[in-house]
Parts: sequence; C-alpha cells; structure tokens
Amino acid sequence: MTTTTPTIIDVPIGIDATGERTEFDSMGNVDVPAGRYWGAQTQRSLIHFSIGNDHMPIEVYRAYGIVKKAAAIVNQKAGRLADWKAKAIVQAADETIAGKLDTEFPLFVWQTGSGTQSNMNINEVLSNRAIQLLGGELGSQEPVGPNDDVNMGQSSNDSFPTAMHIAAITEIDERLLPSLKALHAEIAKKSKLWMDVVKIGRTHLEDAVPLTVGQEWSGYAAMIEGVIREIEHSRMGLLKLALGGTAVGTGLNAPEGFSIKVAEEIAALTGKDFITAPNKFEAQGSLDAMVRAHAALRGAAVSLMKIANDMRWLASGPRTGFAELLLPANEPGSSIMPGKVNPTQCEAIVMIAIQVIGDDTAVAFAGSQGNFELNAMRPIIINNYLHSARILGDGVAKFLEFSVKGTELNKDKIAQYVGDSVMLVTALSPVIGYQNSAHIAEDAIAKGTTLREAALALGKVTAEQFDKIVNPLDMVGTGVGGA
Repeated sequence: MTTTTPTIIDVPIGIDATGERTEFDSMGNVDVPAGRYWGAQTQRSLIHFSIGNDHMPIEVYRAYGIVKKAAAIVNQKAGRLADWKAKAIVQAADETIAGKLDTEFPLFVWQTGSGTQSNMNINEVLSNRAIQLLGGELGSQEPVGPNDDVNMGQSSNDSFPTAMHIAAITEIDERLLPSLKALHAEIAKKSKLWMDVVKIGRTHLEDAVPLTVGQEWSGYAAMIEGVIREIEHSRMGLLKLALGGTAVGTGLNAPEGFSIKVAEEIAALTGKDFITAPNKFEAQGSLDAMVRAHAALRGAAVSLMKIANDMRWLASGPRTGFAELLLPANEPGSSIMPGKVNPTQCEAIVMIAIQVIGDDTAVAFAGSQGNFELNAMRPIIINNYLHSARILGDGVAKFLEFSVKGTELNKDKIAQYVGDSVMLVTALSPVIGYQNSAHIAEDAIAKGTTLREAALALGKVTAEQFDKIVNPLDMVGTGVGGA
C-alpha cells in the first residue's frame, strides 16, 4: 500500500460554515463557532476570560506569525517536520503576518499571565488553516496538530516573550522612532531659524535674563535627541530572544542549536539583528528588558510634556496671556465662545504623556512580579508597551504636522517683553554690585518705570554706561550652551 504526500490546494481564507463544530484538547471536547479557525483552548479562554474590552494587541499575533514561521522552517531543515507540513504552516503564518487572519485572534489581555492562551490561539488557527490548505477536516488536528507541529520545540514560556520583543521593536522602528526623528528635525530647524530672536527667559515662572528663542528651542531639540538615544539604547535589550528555552529555560524538547537557528531565522525574516538570549533563565524568569524599554518611553513622555506645556503657555492669549508663540488654528475651540482657538495638539500630547507615565507604573509593577522561572505578568506588559508606543508615535506625528510645523513667532510681543524686563539689570551687577543692581530693579518695579529710568534716577550709572552695558543681545551668549 502506498501513501500520497499531501499537497497544498488553493483554498481562499475563510470557512463557509454556520453553527458550531466540535474541537478537542487534553481536557475534552469544546464546541466552537464553525466559521472560525480557532479551537478548544481559544474557546475556553473566551468563556473564562472575557473581561472588559481590552483585547490582546493584534501586533502580538502578527509577531507570533513570525515566530511560528521561523520555528517551522528550522524544524523542517532539521528533518523534524515534513516539508509539506512546514509549507502549510508557513503559508498560514504568512497570512497571519500580513494581517489576513486578524479576526481569528479574539482573546483578551486579562488571561493567563504566561500568554499560553494566546500561544494556543495562534497554534490552533495555524493548525486549522494548514489542515484546510491540505484538504483535511477542521478540528481533527490531522495532518497538522497545534501542539505537536505548530508548537514543535516551543513553549508559551519562551515563544510569548519572543513575540513580545518582535512586536515591540516593530512598533518603535516603524512608528515611534520615525515620528520622533521627524519632530527633532523640525524643532532643530526652527531653533536655527530663530537663533537671533532675543526674548526674556523665565525661571520659577518669573522674569529672568534674556536668551534667544532659538536657544530655547535648541533645548527642546536636545531633549528629543536624548529621548531617541535612550529608546534606541533600550531597543538593544529587545533584540535578545527567549525562544529555545522552552518551559523553564533549559531547552527541554528543543533540539540542539534550535535557539540560535530560530533567532537567525527571525533576524532574516524581519531584517533586524535579533539574537538568542545568552541566558534563557533571565529571559523567561524576568521581563527586565521590557521594563527598561518602557522606561525609555516614559522618558519620552516626560520630555514631550515639558515641550508641549511650554508651547501652550507661550501661546496663551491672544490678549491676556504670554502670546509669544502663534500656534496653528486647526479647529474652533469652544461651543459657546465664538472665535476661540485652543492649543489642542499640545493638550493631546500632555494627556498622552500622562497615560504613558501611568502605563509605565503598571509595567514596572508587573516586571517586579517574576516568580522563580517565570514572570507571569506578560500580557499587561506587552499591552501597555504597545499602547504607549502607539499613542506616542501617533501623537508626535500629529503634534508635528498640526502644531510644531505651523508655529510662528509674535515678534512684537517678544520685543515688548524684552523692553519691559527689569531682569536686564543683571548685566549691571558685575559693574555696580549686586545690592545696587537689586535696588534699581526694586525701584523700577515699585514706581512702574523702566529699568533705565530707575538706574538714572538712583544715580548708579550714567546714561552712556547703561546703554553700553545693558544690551539684551550681548547677554544671550554666543551659542546654544550658554556660559
């Protein structure tokens, strides 16, 4: 008797069926929707963990598609997985990576902390899709099984953190870092453009000595540059993958060299420098790399909040605020006050920053909850990381497009503040002393006169001396770093 090697048939994605079909796992039979690819363990999770509206981010499953594809290729090359099985699994994984099976991943964030249910969700979907491609019966687990074939050489304990790292790096590389780099470029451009525009500085919310608008914005540029550097640094830890450690980090049931080869395959599939984690016990017992990576997002939130708050305060007005900056008018600001325009993009950035800082608190707390050989708080960490990276990336892009790019200077108001400032008296301090200079400032404030009038009235300097010494342009230094 001869057996025929199964071949892939051209079956479009989708199951033309209604009602329910019976699937099974080690605990018994479970009825699942007949029009879905998922199986028993996914359905059990939907029964037991339908909590809130927080679904596991789809980016995790697309990253998981890369994990399963890489594992199938390595197992095929090792002769552990038949070519025809590997080919069917790879096609199903490619469909997952491309987002064609997104609706097959319905599970919630609030599930088993190891991510086992999400791992089984993708195992079952890829198994049934592969079975369909090979002309088999859905739910039979033949000829491609979710555990024995799709999950071959893997555990949820090493595959889920691997998917976490792939998803996190994809998000920051494709969304967050490009947005931040574009913002940095625009802020640096405006810094150079406004480097000679003298304005009054403010410390403790009070008038201070002058600087230029360009110098002020150079500070913003340096902050964003630092944020980018920290995110790129934290990204390096995410390149280390846990896959190959299986259940507790020992690599039980994974063949020799599996961890290295699968990391190389993932690197080839993604074009990123993924490597196997040198210590699987650390990679699976902790989630420190994710905690550090999110801390870098928190740093971005802190810097962005400072910049956005400065901009909305400096644009306050138009008649009774600082009114130094003119922000783009994107939409009406009030349902009752005609003509009112608000700094809405700045407000959005502040709210995003608040949310990211809150997300980070949860990530840090969850990261501290590793017990023995497993940190079982993974879903909340990857959900929060992807949430933070996504809203930061999108928020920065909108902030750049609809606020920073169109921001202009109210040079008349800036010049008015320079002319009215009494803190220019600081330039006199080296000449006539701190106390004499303080008396001039106090007298100008008390009598409502200009600094020049007060200085001349008190007889501390001559008009010629004052005009020579108190020159705002001479007080701002020659560069972006100050004295």
